[in-house]
Amino acid sequence: MRKKIATITRPDPGYASSLRSERKEDPEREGGAQATAMPKSERVGIAQAGRAPAPEGAAPSAPTLELGRDLAAAPPSPAPPHRTRRSPATRKIDIRVNALERQEEALINCGVDPAHVIRAALRRAVKTWNLGPDFVDPSEEQRSRITEWRARTSLAVDAAAVGALLRTHDPLDVLSKWTLIRGQLEPRVWAEIDALLVEIADRAALQQGTPNETET
Repeated sequence: MRKKIATITRPDPGYASSLRSERKEDPEREGGAQATAMPKSERVGIAQAGRAPAPEGAAPSAPTLELGRDLAAAPPSPAPPHRTRRSPATRKIDIRVNALERQEEALINCGVDPAHVIRAALRRAVKTWNLGPDFVDPSEEQRSRITEWRARTSLAVDAAAVGALLRTHDPLDVLSKWTLIRGQLEPRVWAEIDALLVEIADRAALQQGTPNETET
């Protein structure tokens, strides 16, 4: 048989007062409902106690971070400008040079293609030659009529020297530029042809074991 629970139909002051006393005496319920605030000094002490002590002589971390930020924010130093060396201005001139008529027989009998000898002489002649500003009349020596031997090429000469020749000898710029410089260059080529013919003859005589008659 179940126990019958009494029904309270009106306020009971005694029952209500017993409930209030039990609530005040329970410290766990009071602390769980509202935590007591910790003083700021105690929180700072606990945080400092949890950190590891810094080693002696070590720099603080804050200045290091600031230095890193300064280095990252600083713009890179500009590279020094690259200086290029300017070469003197030049002007290309088409040249056509041939041997002299007096050199024909030696060129035919030297045992080397005469066209090769003339081109080699031209390379030697221009290797150390610089165009001068003064005009030189072309030589009146008779050139070879054998056109197959003629050496043709383009030669880069000093533009200032060419300009000086134009102002003094061809102010209207109507003549061929080869006409302006051939008086300076052709004698050098002919001299190199003579030197090469001597070298070829000496080499041939050395191989045959006989002295070169052109030297005696």
